Amino acid sequence: MARLAGKITLVTGGASVPGLGSSTARRFAEEGAVVYITDRDGAGAEKVAQSIRDAGGQAHALAHDVTSEADWDRVMAAIEAAHGKLDVLVNNAGIAVLRLIGDFTTADWLLQVNVNLTSVFFGTKRAVLAMRKAGTGGSIINISSVAGQVGVPACGAYAAAKGGVRVFSKAIAVECAAENIRVNTVHPGMILTNMQGVAAEDNADNYDATLALIPMGRMGEPDDIANMNLFLASDEAKYITGTEFTVDGGMTAA
Repeated sequence: MARLAGKITLVTGGASVPGLGSSTARRFAEEGAVVYITDRDGAGAEKVAQSIRDAGGQAHALAHDVTSEADWDRVMAAIEAAHGKLDVLVNNAGIAVLRLIGDFTTADWLLQVNVNLTSVFFGTKRAVLAMRKAGTGGSIINISSVAGQVGVPACGAYAAAKGGVRVFSKAIAVECAAENIRVNTVHPGMILTNMQGVAAEDNADNYDATLALIPMGRMGEPDDIANMNLFLASDEAKYITGTEFTVDGGMTAA
C-alpha cells in the first residue's frame, strides 16, 4: 500500500531505537512518504534514515534541537527549499524526568516544559505557516501522553507539559480547521521504548505501581503508536481534527 504517497513528512525525536519517532518514520516511509527525521542526536537520526533508505524508502536526517527556534527555522527552510511544502508534522521529541513533588527542582520543571510543550508550539506554528503558504492543508500530530489526561504519580512536570499539548492542540485545530489543517494528539500509555526504560530505572517503585494498572497486563510496542500516527497522517483521517487518541492498553479506562 501507499497511504502516504507523495506526502512530505517531518518526525522529531527520531534517533532513539526502539522509539516512537523512529518507528513512526519507518511506517511513514513504508507507506510512500518522504520522511525527514530530526533529533538532537544527528548521527543517530542519520542511522535511522539510512536504515529506511536501505529498505527502499525515502528518508533524510537533520540535527535539530527542538527547543531552539533557530533550529526550527533551519529545518523548515531545508524542507521547503527541497519540496515547497510540508504535509505532515509529528511533534514527537520528548523527555521524562520522574520525581515526586518534594524531590523536584526548578531545573527539572523547566527542562520538561521546554522540551515537551514549548517545542510543540515552535513546531506547530511553523508547520501551520508552511501548510497555509502551500494551500494544500496538512496534518499535525502532537504526541502527548496518558499523563496529560489522568493523574500519574511522579509525573507532575511531565503531566503539566503533556496536558498543555492536549489543550493547545485543540485550540489550534479550531483555528485552522477551515484551512484543512488538522491538529490531533496521540496519548501513549506505557510503551517499550528507550525513554520508558530510563524512566523505569529512574523511579522503579512508582513505575511498577503504574505498570500494574494496565488492564491488558503488558506494555505496548512502538508500532502501536506509529500505526496511529500513520492513520492520522493519511487521508483516511481527513475529517478528524481537534481530537485525542489514547493508545494505552486500557490504562485510563480502568
